[in-house]
Amino acid sequence: MWTKDSTRFRMKKTVFLLIILIIACGTENKVPVLAEGPWHARLDVMDNYELPFTFDLRTEHGQVLLEVKNAEEQILVDEIELVRDSFHIQMPVFEGYLAGTFTDSTMTGEFIKESLDRYVPFYAQFGNTGRFNVSNAPDQDITGVWETTFNPGTEEEDIAKGIFTQQGSLLTGTYRTPTGDYRYLEGVMDGDSLKLSTFDGAHAFLFVAKVTDSLMEGAFYSGNHSKELFVAKPNTMFELPDANSLTFIKEGYDGISFSFPDEKGNMISLEDPAYQDKAVLLQIMGTWCPNCLDESIFLSGYMNTKKYPDLEVIALAFEYAPTEERAFKGINRLKDKLDIQYPVLLAQYGTSNKQKANEKLPMLNHVLSYPTTIFIDKKGEVRNIHTGFNGPATGEKFEEFKVEFDSLIQVIRTQ
Repeated sequence: MWTKDSTRFRMKKTVFLLIILIIACGTENKVPVLAEGPWHARLDVMDNYELPFTFDLRTEHGQVLLEVKNAEEQILVDEIELVRDSFHIQMPVFEGYLAGTFTDSTMTGEFIKESLDRYVPFYAQFGNTGRFNVSNAPDQDITGVWETTFNPGTEEEDIAKGIFTQQGSLLTGTYRTPTGDYRYLEGVMDGDSLKLSTFDGAHAFLFVAKVTDSLMEGAFYSGNHSKELFVAKPNTMFELPDANSLTFIKEGYDGISFSFPDEKGNMISLEDPAYQDKAVLLQIMGTWCPNCLDESIFLSGYMNTKKYPDLEVIALAFEYAPTEERAFKGINRLKDKLDIQYPVLLAQYGTSNKQKANEKLPMLNHVLSYPTTIFIDKKGEVRNIHTGFNGPATGEKFEEFKVEFDSLIQVIRTQ
């Protein structure tokens, strides 16, 4: 027989159980919120190595922002989609993106380049930790210039100029090559071990090496798809070949000729009235190329500042995007991000192969590098061809380039 007290007790118990159920369901369905502040991230590359980088996360006006850090470089990432516990982080300009799931303090997923079918495992943890773990005081100070050879003794052998600055265990620098630089590298000297990395949405580079006072031996990893061995020795006198002597017009050709479409389908060539009696700077590039990004930032800023009425720039994009539509999507994204006012024509899509690029420009002895920059005077004569680009990560070399560049512009404007 039920009493009032027992009924009241059972009602209270039922209400209590309902509250517990509601709380449990609410906890189970709670949408995580990414913690604001410093994060430590890593990509799984090869040989059980991890490529670390760091970023700061913040929210402004309801929008989540990331700022990826590589030495002096800070990359603002503002194309971020969060749907419940899933993230999609589109890196600026480049095709590559990060995607996966998250909790308040962790991210798990992949760094993806769809056109190249590349997927690199990605992890991130909230917290302020160093880029690399350091267990030992540095045995060496490698500040200075190191003459470097990648793939020594093979058909793919390449030379480079390592330029490093070390303060205690902390290490920054880059490698210059005949075709450009490896941009901002950041890392440590841990005992006799060099560790350097960078991540910018296109590059995912890791360098590891053992170092003595006269020799550096190690491996260079690009994502989880490429590994190159390298050796280096200190050499303050080492210089790379002159970037103005590597690419030239072949005998039998009078100059540069091409006809490629812009994003509206208009075929553009140097014979168009818009380029008659004007100096032209021709940039061979790709939207996937970090050195091309550095040069495009420089060129856009230069043209938008100087506003020379007798100078035009045309960029020829060689894209690995599989379709024309996706190639132009990347081109337009680049133009919007960098405020590029000059035409960026689609010279090739489906591959960035340099031999294929050379078939589109047969008057050149080769397309050795993206970017390659061709200075053409008002008479249509090629006055200089500069192979590669030494960007802001190269410090003094970048400053020297800017002076040389402006001098060449004045030459082609007055000829």
